[in-house]
Amino acid sequence: MNTPLSLELALLGWSVIILFIHVGLQGQLVTRERGREWNAGPRDGQAKPLGTYAGRADRALRNFQETWPAFIALALALAVSGRTGGIGATGALVWFVARLVYIPLYLFGVPYIRSLAWLISVIGLLLMLIRFL
Repeated sequence: MNTPLSLELALLGWSVIILFIHVGLQGQLVTRERGREWNAGPRDGQAKPLGTYAGRADRALRNFQETWPAFIALALALAVSGRTGGIGATGALVWFVARLVYIPLYLFGVPYIRSLAWLISVIGLLLMLIRFL
């Protein structure tokens, strides 16, 4: 029996792809700056500071990791409680698209619009929370 997933749960699965994008970009950019030997080694000692793009990729990844747990919790809460759909699904989609758009905005250093994308993603989480409560 194949029960279709709610939009919230489908986006939860796809959000793992966003995580992989963040980790892949950050890893590639840091390795490009610090070298394969550093990446393959134990990374002991003080690492040299990250340059522009590797630093941005690192900060974007950390920023994603700050809101992703809330998205996971809300998507699961909506599914378990049977409250999927409506503004919860809209919120999940808003969060997902905003987090996807956030990556290039941060990497290319686009001010204000990047912050707006973050704010829109938080609004998506709030919509999900409203639907749950």
